[in-house]
Amino acid sequence: MLRRVHAGSTEGAAVSSTVVAVRGGETWQPAVVPRPAATVIVVRDGPHPTAPLEVLMLQRDHRVDFVGGAHVFPGGGVDPGDGGPGTERLCVGLGDEAASATLGVASAGLAYWVAAVRECFEESGLLFASRADGRPISFADPGVAERLAAQRAALNARERSFLEVCESEGLVLAVGALHYFAHWITPEGSPRRYDTRFFVARAPEGQSPAHDVGEMVADLWVRPSDALERYRAGEMELILPTIENLQAIAQFPTAQELLDSASAAGEVPTVLPRMVVDAGGVRLLLPGDPGYDAPDGPGGPGGSVEIDFEAAVRIASRAASTQRTQRTSAAPVAGGGRRRRG
Repeated sequence: MLRRVHAGSTEGAAVSSTVVAVRGGETWQPAVVPRPAATVIVVRDGPHPTAPLEVLMLQRDHRVDFVGGAHVFPGGGVDPGDGGPGTERLCVGLGDEAASATLGVASAGLAYWVAAVRECFEESGLLFASRADGRPISFADPGVAERLAAQRAALNARERSFLEVCESEGLVLAVGALHYFAHWITPEGSPRRYDTRFFVARAPEGQSPAHDVGEMVADLWVRPSDALERYRAGEMELILPTIENLQAIAQFPTAQELLDSASAAGEVPTVLPRMVVDAGGVRLLLPGDPGYDAPDGPGGPGGSVEIDFEAAVRIASRAASTQRTQRTSAAPVAGGGRRRRG
């Protein structure tokens, strides 16, 4: 698939390193294909007497190249090593056939669960795993905590693979503890796109989170409603998928009620926000929003307007937070500007 990125003269204009064709004075390049990704929403019950559900959130370093400073859930791209027989034989509670059927893919669905477990370990230090004999992993043993911290550092430094870590420690992955919850795809127009499966899971007992100091600067347990209030007050930065998922889990007072609901859920809908460029600026629309299904007009997705995608995400996220009852995320981006890396 090709998309238009610039209109006008093509003389000496390499508007993109991925330019593949020139048609009628317009330069075209391949559309960005979303990369498979997995995110885990880790929850626990806190001290609040009536609604104790808390969620683990990590704050991204302000220096990262996209939505720096935002609070997110642990997650990232699915790596080749997350799938295959070597990894699958270490998984308990779920097989590839059932995982693939749950996600609606032909095969290799289990790799999303493994990626979620791996990313959670890399970014938060929490490990959904046990010994081969079923004994849980506990950080109460200083020797275990120190050894796993060293394994995590080697994993983050790409000195060891996750499979090597599990095999050397005699671990099996508790993928059955993760329940499929949501599916989001980054809208067209972003220079970096992800096809992300979200999972929910109760925090492993006997473990405490410790954020990765490479891309993260903080970790905290927070009630979903409190996180949303802090965002509206300007005390916490969130982005659209995080806001929507916080709103969804905030409906459940306890971790068990959330997990029971996720476990019993049927088909999970795919959410593909749509970027629209018109006289009002740049807007991100969710399925069901007015104008989401309208045909592309001039300057629509694939048009000739250069988009500051990060600005679009931040402003659309603010609108989603303040208009939750209407479930709309439409908001104009003032100005325009050049597309940023992200």
